[in-house]
Amino acid sequence: MNILAAFIFFTRLPFWKIKEVPAGCFKHVVPYWPLTGWLTGGIMAGTLWLAGQILPLPLAWIIAIIARLLATGCLHEDGLADFLDGFGGGTTRERTLAIMKDSHIGSYGVIGLIVYFLLLSQFGNLPLHLLCTLALCGDCWSKFCASQLINYLPYARKEEDSKAKVVYNRMNLHELSAAFVCGLLPLILFLPIKLWPATLFPLFAFILLCRLMKRRLQGYTGDCCGAAFLLCELSFYIGSMIIITRYGV
Repeated sequence: MNILAAFIFFTRLPFWKIKEVPAGCFKHVVPYWPLTGWLTGGIMAGTLWLAGQILPLPLAWIIAIIARLLATGCLHEDGLADFLDGFGGGTTRERTLAIMKDSHIGSYGVIGLIVYFLLLSQFGNLPLHLLCTLALCGDCWSKFCASQLINYLPYARKEEDSKAKVVYNRMNLHELSAAFVCGLLPLILFLPIKLWPATLFPLFAFILLCRLMKRRLQGYTGDCCGAAFLLCELSFYIGSMIIITRYGV
């Protein structure tokens, strides 16, 4: 049931029609976030592959990005915008949390999303098969990295103040192992060995973000999780591009 709850929570696909999920299951969805990456990353990679057969690759890459946005309902992008608004406009813990909870998007969020998508669009010139691989692997691995926020930081708000009205439970050993396997397996199966060092970039990004959240908020929020995923994923693409440019694949 926790796995089904994760697919319901992290996508906008009609998994809720399969079976009603108890509310308590949503406290345990984060360990299965990398597993949902198999679906969302797969949608992105599959769309890219199909569109790449008939369209220029940069355009196919943009269509693939849009396909994932539709699959997730822009859940993570909304978190990134709120995160940037809060950390950009807030000077205290309380002010930062208040800005992040505001439903309106501010200048930091708008500019941040523009810069994020401009950077993401630059990878559309990579070879089709390699870009499909990066789309799947980057989604799964970066979600595993971002999911560790709930293990290293406390929740920064009270449960009743949460947007989703859910505070995630920290992972037990079984859940941590499942998350790690789901995040790592695509790398082992599909990622060229020369690009394995690129997996370190999301880890570095996670460490920096975790330190920033600890200093500013003394914890994390749901928006922080979404922002951490997208920024970790972006760092994975950047790391891959550095390796490809310098050494080839």
